[in-house]
Amino acid sequence: MIKILLLSDTHSHIDETILKYVRLADEIWHAGDIGNLQVTDEIKKLKPLRAVYGNIDDDKARMEFPLNNRFFCENIDVWITHIGGYPGKYNQTIREEISKNPPKLFICGHSHILKVQFDKKLNLLHMNPGAAGIHGFHQVRTMLRFEIEGEKIQNLEVIEIGKK
Repeated sequence: MIKILLLSDTHSHIDETILKYVRLADEIWHAGDIGNLQVTDEIKKLKPLRAVYGNIDDDKARMEFPLNNRFFCENIDVWITHIGGYPGKYNQTIREEISKNPPKLFICGHSHILKVQFDKKLNLLHMNPGAAGIHGFHQVRTMLRFEIEGEKIQNLEVIEIGKK
């Protein structure tokens, strides 16, 4: 069993509240718009990190992290990207591939809107953790935490960090 903390859209912000949840997880996944790489450097000091770059990220982030990160966690095929859309409205840049070869878990950020939705057509779970940073139109900072055990995604929790 692996405990995952999923965050996105930190926009150069990292604080002790985020780091408290980082310490409780086995792995941290970041769905882009990292901002300053100090954010990911702080996380990597504590736990293994999987991340993608987002549209606000500079060349340094783009050299360190991919646009798309597809991997297996336990027996779950995971795909993380920053601008991915959601069931029925996937981004045109990934629409064809996600239809031909859907993962079991599809993760994106960008919208600053927390959303977890099952795509019946593609038989996948979509997650967007909202925004953990203090910049953007969101009112409440959010993250997701869950566990992966074998072929199960379980114990999903919404973490509200508080107002930005």
